Amino acid sequence: MTVYCIKVHDLVDDRVQAAGPVVLIDRVWPRGIKKEDLGHDVWLKDAAPSSELRTWFGHDPERFEEFSRRYHGELDGGSEDVDRLVAMVDEGDVTLLYAAADRDHNHARVLAEWLKETP
Repeated sequence: MTVYCIKVHDLVDDRVQAAGPVVLIDRVWPRGIKKEDLGHDVWLKDAAPSSELRTWFGHDPERFEEFSRRYHGELDGGSEDVDRLVAMVDEGDVTLLYAAADRDHNHARVLAEWLKETP
């Protein structure tokens, strides 16, 4: 797979310059945001970490390395949404949108890394 550009943006970033389709990749719809106000093209919630993994991680930076390893395992297992996202990346640029407060320790960063490494 050729990776063109995978941009990662949080929901509150006013400077979002989308590259290709904008894909919300959170398992749960972000609180306080109306669907028509988000400006996304598609919501691929099953490309996000499982509810069990999200709960275990709890956004604890000390668990991020293990979280990343486990999430890679979930992604390797595939799903319809993961396959759809891979196909979108094969087509060209994609912007991943997430609602986590921590810009460095979140699933969007792990997912972008996994997409770049996936043949």
